[in-house]
Amino acid sequence: MALPNIFTHEVAMQMTARIAKLSPDSKPQWGKMNAGQMLAHCNVAYDMAFTEKYPKPNAIARFMLKMMVKDSVCNEKPYLKNGRTAPAFIITDERNFNGEKTILVDYLNKCVDLGPSHFEGKESNSFGVMTTNEWNNQFYKHLDHHLTQFGV
Repeated sequence: MALPNIFTHEVAMQMTARIAKLSPDSKPQWGKMNAGQMLAHCNVAYDMAFTEKYPKPNAIARFMLKMMVKDSVCNEKPYLKNGRTAPAFIITDERNFNGEKTILVDYLNKCVDLGPSHFEGKESNSFGVMTTNEWNNQFYKHLDHHLTQFGV
């Protein structure tokens, strides 16, 4: 079953509507992050795609990530609850809920504005060149997982 297409206006608006249901006091159904931390955590995936904020792993680490992690991140199978995450995605400090929320919605809009063709053959810091479908699965699945974590 194909995941919904995050690059379409309809799906991005569905995700935005779910994000709008969050509040700073929203409680997770599992895990340790609060709502602001979760939004910041979700923003890391987009930061890695759109900024140079995070350095690329060295060649050996990239090879290992591509061989051992890429499929589970980019396939259609849902993430397990309380799964391991990469160090760059671990958010332990307090975050500005509204600021992180705005950043995330802006990233969703940017994905729609750029469209799927922008992502075809785009290089990931961790996984190398990816297809539009792999980018979609990574973005959609990760965000859906964490919105579900917070019951929205």
